[in-house]
This record gives sequence, structure tokens and C-alpha cells, in this order.
Amino acid sequence: MNVLLPRFLKSSYRKEPLISVLITMGVVDALIGGLDDSWSLFTFGLGIAGVSLGWKLWRMYQSRPPMPEEPVVQHYLPSRSSSPTLPMLTVTKKKPPQ
Repeated sequence: MNVLLPRFLKSSYRKEPLISVLITMGVVDALIGGLDDSWSLFTFGLGIAGVSLGWKLWRMYQSRPPMPEEPVVQHYLPSRSSSPTLPMLTVTKKKPPQ
């Protein structure tokens, strides 16, 4: 849990910073309002968080492609070489100089 939460927060802030800031602001307002018995601030915070979460879900469904297409495979090298194979090299043992 401790490892997954920071990764999730970082990735969400990088992808959609405005929506993430609004959600964070709404949750903090709701926490302050709930702990301080200020129900108007609590309601305002829940409203901001809910609207921004709805906006995020709406944008996520708008950007989703209808059907995933098959990826096009792009070959950079031919499957077989057009040049003939090179001969095998043999190492001859030399006598050390005397």
C-alpha cells in the first residue's frame, strides 16, 4: 500500500494536473469541514471532489478508442540476409620466438 499510493498519485498528477488538484482541494476541504463541524465547507469539498472526479471519468471515456486495432508490425531488417555467409575463421597456433 505504501509503495502503490505514491506511484498512483505521481502518475495521476502527471497525466491530468488540473483535475488532480481539484480532487485534492475538494478532499481537503471536506476533511477540514468534517473535523471542524462546518457542514457548508464539508458539502462544498465533497461537491468539488465529486464534480472533478466526474469530469475525469467523462474525459477518460471520451478519449477511449472504440475498438483496439491490431498493431502494425514493422520489420527493420529482412528475415534472411541477401549476402552469402562468411567463411569460418581458424586460428593457427604460432610458435613463440626463440
